[in-house]
Amino acid sequence: MNILVTGGAGFIGSAVCRLLSSNPGHRVVNVDKLTYAGNLESLRQIENYPNYSFAKADICEASTVADLLRRHEIDVIMHLAAESHVDRSIDGPSAFIETNIVGTFRLLTAALGYWRGLSGDKKPGFRFHHVSTDEVFGDLPFDEGIFTEDTPYAPSSPYSASKAASDHLVRAWHETYGLPVVVSNCSNNYGPFHFPEKLIPLAILNALHDKPIPVYGTGANVRDWLFVEDHARALELVATKGLPGQSYNVGGNSERSNLVVVETICDVLDRMKPRAGGSYRDLITFVSDRPGHDRRYAIDASKIRRELGWQPAETFESGLARTVRWYLDNDWWWKPIRDGRYAGERLGSAVTAAT
Repeated sequence: MNILVTGGAGFIGSAVCRLLSSNPGHRVVNVDKLTYAGNLESLRQIENYPNYSFAKADICEASTVADLLRRHEIDVIMHLAAESHVDRSIDGPSAFIETNIVGTFRLLTAALGYWRGLSGDKKPGFRFHHVSTDEVFGDLPFDEGIFTEDTPYAPSSPYSASKAASDHLVRAWHETYGLPVVVSNCSNNYGPFHFPEKLIPLAILNALHDKPIPVYGTGANVRDWLFVEDHARALELVATKGLPGQSYNVGGNSERSNLVVVETICDVLDRMKPRAGGSYRDLITFVSDRPGHDRRYAIDASKIRRELGWQPAETFESGLARTVRWYLDNDWWWKPIRDGRYAGERLGSAVTAAT
């Protein structure tokens, strides 16, 4: 298949590109604007693969995207390009409206025009895969409930509201125009190449630098954690095997409170790289809670397991150990970001306790 991945230089997008490019039967076109969290270094291992190419472009430019679709004879669009950091959405929501809502609209416009011009087997085989988040569902009580594909939307932040809006646009383009779309909503991802403002890499790197590890409130907020490579495999299945008009929840069945996540990171580091004078747990620092901080997310991933045969290969413990080891062994990737040589860098502030 010829697959166009938007946002392929980001955390999840780069994992998707690395996975897809390992299959010589795929041709992968990575389209990314390269904002602050887009990093081509995350794609170093595949940059010279004959079945991989990169195009720096903005999904808001529908004509540019339409040209790429035609030129590369795209069979599947995997739409991952998005502003995704909750704290940033609170400070500056306009970028989230522009990229997540307007950008998705422009991409749908280009995709619809391209799809209408296809013929033969290409037209029924085309897919527009919109990659979303469990945050569109709002939050859950600490002691009951789980998100299914039928859970009503109730977003709490500008970020989740913008993603909810984009989900609705994608479904509307299917219902109104017949565009063959699939949607997936995932739980919190973690793993290699994760931008250091997010909880797990921030905790790892602050610990290695002997700096306070910030945790919002009391650290009681709960997330379902999913190793990014497991998510990438799920996304490939949804994009290539998912039924048009359907949505699929993807989760790791690994609920942990933020405090437990950070404590587990400290324990792993205590084993792998002991801290002089004590445990890394001594660095945990509680900070003021963020506005509108959702209590708990939990994903029911039974549909994708049952219908597409997916299941995660990593437990939270095994995936976290792999992640910590990767950050210990790959400072070439994170040091330029941590040192502030990255556009939009603001890692000196106490961000972030959860996304």
